[in-house]
Amino acid sequence: MSTPRRTVALLGATGSIGTQTLDVLRREPGAFELIAISGGQRLSELAAIAKEFGVSRVGVVCEEDRRALADMVGAHVEIVVGSSGLSELARCADVVVNAVVGFAGLPVTIGALEAGRRLALANKESLIAAAPLVAKVRATPGAQILPIDSEHCAIHQCLAGSSSAPGHPDVRRLLLTASGGPFRGWSKERLARVTKSDALQHPTWSMGPKITIDSSTLMNKGLEVLEASALFDIEAQRVDIVVHPQSIVHSMVEYVDGAVIAQLSEPDMRLPIAYCIGSPERLAHGWGRLDFTKSFGLEFEPPDREVFGALDLAYEAARRGGAAPAWLSAANEIAVEAFLNDQIPWSKIVPVVAQVMDQYEDDPLDSLESLFANDATARRLAHGMVTP
Repeated sequence: MSTPRRTVALLGATGSIGTQTLDVLRREPGAFELIAISGGQRLSELAAIAKEFGVSRVGVVCEEDRRALADMVGAHVEIVVGSSGLSELARCADVVVNAVVGFAGLPVTIGALEAGRRLALANKESLIAAAPLVAKVRATPGAQILPIDSEHCAIHQCLAGSSSAPGHPDVRRLLLTASGGPFRGWSKERLARVTKSDALQHPTWSMGPKITIDSSTLMNKGLEVLEASALFDIEAQRVDIVVHPQSIVHSMVEYVDGAVIAQLSEPDMRLPIAYCIGSPERLAHGWGRLDFTKSFGLEFEPPDREVFGALDLAYEAARRGGAAPAWLSAANEIAVEAFLNDQIPWSKIVPVVAQVMDQYEDDPLDSLESLFANDATARRLAHGMVTP
């Protein structure tokens, strides 16, 4: 008797993670059925995906997009709109891939977990901003988070031999690796002359513009510290960053006895995607497979926290807890957007976030209403700092 195909909802289907998820699904047509997708303004791409995979439900941003897409896909495809539509789609499949960019991915994270689904999470911002609220819905029977981020997926695999006790008492620390981004080793003076083209040239990964800019400031690593703390129930002070330019060791776990377990592969996001949607089985695709007949070196060094101040902002947000991570994530989204829109130079991204965080007052973050209010306040303050 054959095993029924696992249904998949891919939300954020036209972005970098979305297109690589489609690569995985194409390779495994007998194992997965794509039943729902969503995307931004790339309606023709959404229509093409819907037709290729026979998708029955599609989410779009607004009513105008719904009308335009309906003309492309026909009446047999249901089209839902906005954040409520995303929340609805997040409840309809066995596996929900959250590849929505930024805070907009929150309805997917909450909806999937409330419905007791497996959440394959590529949207770190929603978990970081809403960590106390996400922790509550993770208790729903059947709910599960598997992280698509290469670093957190590596940690998930390296913790396989860890104790099941809360807080992982047998773990000394988690070691998140960082490529160092395009500006590794640069001085503050040189960074003052960074261009958009410079910042979008990541040395090892092919990613969307927002996360590529976050990698250039190392804010992505700061956010990943917060994400790791929330995902693995471990204090942020036990999560360290180590720069590893080759991007072959994707992260490590150091146990109290001194043993270090690492996950290694060539940089290819299809490997963690396949791990998350296929688990507990491993899909025999070979993406990221290393060739040990060829020599290669592995280098490690500490990050320059004096030059890349985003890391200290993240650890401080973790220390304060409550809504502080939400403020950090929201302010960073606005600052990065302003840089990409040529409103501020690269060197002002982190200072804008720091100025917003200076105005944060402790809030325990006990409801979605409180989260939305905090997010709006942080965005308003950041907008005021980047608008001419």
